[in-house]
Amino acid sequence: GYHRGLIENVLEDHSREQVSGLLLLYSSCIFHVVESCSSTIHLIIQDLASLQNQGHSALFQEIKVLVVAHNIPTRLFSDWHVATATPPVTHPRAPTPAQSTAEVVAECLALLLQLAHCIQNFEDDSKDINEIVRTLAPELLIPAETINSLCNAEECASPEDFLRIYLSPSQPVLDS
Repeated sequence: GYHRGLIENVLEDHSREQVSGLLLLYSSCIFHVVESCSSTIHLIIQDLASLQNQGHSALFQEIKVLVVAHNIPTRLFSDWHVATATPPVTHPRAPTPAQSTAEVVAECLALLLQLAHCIQNFEDDSKDINEIVRTLAPELLIPAETINSLCNAEECASPEDFLRIYLSPSQPVLDS
């Protein structure tokens, strides 16, 4: 409900580009892919930062911004989807201590691309997105352990840290 209200408010108040993406609800975490213009994504990140500032009483804890990309030629999702994720108990792609955070993020993005392709192929059959995710592509779901490890990774920015970096002017060294 929070995410649906957030997206509706952003679109209503700012009449920006349509928002599409995927919200995967796990038992202990949430993974959210948002596709929209950069100003809409910036507003969503601002809202998450204000939510996280509520401390231990906040609706969500340990929010991280993994990737923000600009000028993507096509969208992965035709609409904004919500699905309950129930990945297998054991997953062959669980992160290992030898993997860097960048490798884990790249693996997550590869799984999301495959999942988006799977959803696009079966969207026309008017199947429920939950059914598609559960029955057709459980092996494409990002393991909850991977998401939890990314939430604990120092390299992944909180919404506040992301905004601080995003809004600070770049200052290249004059000698370079």
